[in-house]
Amino acid sequence: MTDTVSQRRLRYGEFLSAVRVKQRRVSYKDVHADAGSRPRTRSLRLVDVHRLLTPYVSVRFLEQLRAVVPLALFLALFQIAALRADVQEGELITFGMLAVMLGLMLFMDGVKYGLMPFSENIGFNLPNRTTPAVVLGFAFLLGGIATFAEPAIGALRAAGSGVDPLRAPWLHLLLTRYPDRLVLAVGIGVGLAVVVGMLRYFFAWRMKTLVIATLLPCLALTVYAGLDPRLAPIIGLAWDCGAITTGPVTVPLVLALGIGVAAAAGQEDNPLAGFGIVTLASLFPAFAVMLVGIGLVAEVPDPALLPPIVGAGDTAAWWDQTPVAELIAALRAIAPLVLLLWLAQRFLVGEAVKQHNIIAYGVVVAVLGMALFNLGLSIGLIPLGNQAGATVPAAFSAADGAALYSYPVGIGVALLFAIILGYGATVAEPALNAMGVTVENLTDGAFPKQLLIQAVAVGVALGIALGVAKIIFDWSMLPLLLGGYILALVGTLWSSEEYVALAWDSAGVTTGPVTVPLVLALGLGLGQAVGAAEGFGILAMASFGPIVSVLLVGVWIRRRTEIAAQRES
Repeated sequence: MTDTVSQRRLRYGEFLSAVRVKQRRVSYKDVHADAGSRPRTRSLRLVDVHRLLTPYVSVRFLEQLRAVVPLALFLALFQIAALRADVQEGELITFGMLAVMLGLMLFMDGVKYGLMPFSENIGFNLPNRTTPAVVLGFAFLLGGIATFAEPAIGALRAAGSGVDPLRAPWLHLLLTRYPDRLVLAVGIGVGLAVVVGMLRYFFAWRMKTLVIATLLPCLALTVYAGLDPRLAPIIGLAWDCGAITTGPVTVPLVLALGIGVAAAAGQEDNPLAGFGIVTLASLFPAFAVMLVGIGLVAEVPDPALLPPIVGAGDTAAWWDQTPVAELIAALRAIAPLVLLLWLAQRFLVGEAVKQHNIIAYGVVVAVLGMALFNLGLSIGLIPLGNQAGATVPAAFSAADGAALYSYPVGIGVALLFAIILGYGATVAEPALNAMGVTVENLTDGAFPKQLLIQAVAVGVALGIALGVAKIIFDWSMLPLLLGGYILALVGTLWSSEEYVALAWDSAGVTTGPVTVPLVLALGLGLGQAVGAAEGFGILAMASFGPIVSVLLVGVWIRRRTEIAAQRES
């Protein structure tokens, strides 16, 4: 018979009592008494540990289970049923998926206990204890260094193999020979975005003005790059990087700092004070990556003349092999962030670190979780996405001419696959559900949670379908981006301030640590299968899709409210 909640709470209280009894001090006389007179203590049984940890672990594991398993099952079942292809290395992929779920569970718990206490305390105390210049400097470092600790950032390093070096030589060069420049550009872009977000709080800038002032230079640089055949393949990667940065590390840490700055600037009563930074953290990295591409083209006029990378074919040392390499990489990503937060807490805020044991636990768990996640990424999530992308073209074309379906039906099957994948991934995203609750509360029910989730999910689904179509038909990235963001710009000018901040931030919330690597791998696998030069751009399409859909829903809600007000008057 299942235990009731009250029964579990009763046993939990008994367990705590047992621990208190066990931890009670024993006098010197009691310790040295004979065995017959020793006080009896209650030992910590295995069942007690189970009763204490199972409710705690199960909730967190089930959250990751709901986000990962439906996507993985959909990809596998679609591949088997619709595309009539078996999933290769199913056991290894299953193990990888399990590692992804366990890794994310540990990582999120580690961030909660090891990093968030620092950031929340610094965010609320730093603006009152130092100068604005110091706050902006810390914001820049926090945004940049937090990006390196994002779990999905590791997917960029595995993306070079899916690029044709003959048709996109500078993109291939950036991903294979200079990936550190790419990651550094993304980090600098996020750092600058956080600085601008802090300035917005200091000077009370309108979000609509800030979005337009940031978007127009990004689009202008996109047009410049798109008109240069050497730079055109880099556009998709640049805009995809904006989706990669807004993950479970950067967003909560930066928002905690932003809320503190908003309170210090007298905007703590503004319900929209938390929105906006995620938007900027999506646009600035795209701009930075395109600048790196322009610099690379100027530095290397002909990539074919470069000598091969020394040691590329050598056997890796033991510390470069999985899983030791993943553990070292996780430590290198998280340690600088922890050091920065500790230095700010100790010397800028001027407070000693409290609860050392809990924070140390959080840091260790975060490192282990990130290593386990990256391991699962390399053996489970990315191979599954690559397989799905590689088998989709079989629906409408085949090397021997025997496609599974007629060409129009096959294209329809491929696009339907993209729509269901985008919709399902968005609905299962925990961050979007949390955002929906917040928005419903802030708007007093005018924008219900389910309406926001459906609007964002439809936008992402159509965006991913457009990105898949771009790869299948080898469409140019430039007109798609210009068309999508011009629609978003028109909707921004037409919408009220609160819906602008909500719509632009909703694009970043949907791209989680599971969705990003999966969609990246899907695009690269699809690009290789259809002979495209590169498979980037799906994440970029999935980013502006929800912006447009949420803006349209916001206009509809405002219009409906105005009509209702007119009828009442």
